[in-house]
Amino acid sequence: MKKRVAVLISGRGSNLQALIEAKQDAYEIVLVISNVPGAEGLQRARDANIEALALDHKPFGRDREAFERELDALLHARSIELIALAGFMRVLTSFFVRAWQNRLVNIHPSLLPKFP
Repeated sequence: MKKRVAVLISGRGSNLQALIEAKQDAYEIVLVISNVPGAEGLQRARDANIEALALDHKPFGRDREAFERELDALLHARSIELIALAGFMRVLTSFFVRAWQNRLVNIHPSLLPKFP
């Protein structure tokens, strides 16, 4: 059975597009969430018939964990098993990293922390 994957993005979704085109037998992308409303990648998801949601981080102010608790609830409500961070431009708190330990993969196009 394929793993249910959510992809978290913040922008254009070029890494998301590569994951969509890969069409792996091991996983199915069932959800894309962006912390930036209107992010171009959300439309890429919709074009591929994948549920796409925006969860704007700005209303949460500096309370990163509150944002992540809302994000966590969305993921659990959709029975997500794995998360791919594909150009998700947020530093995650220990709450979220622990909650998704061993089920979280970061795809980042540069060396960290030198080029955040």
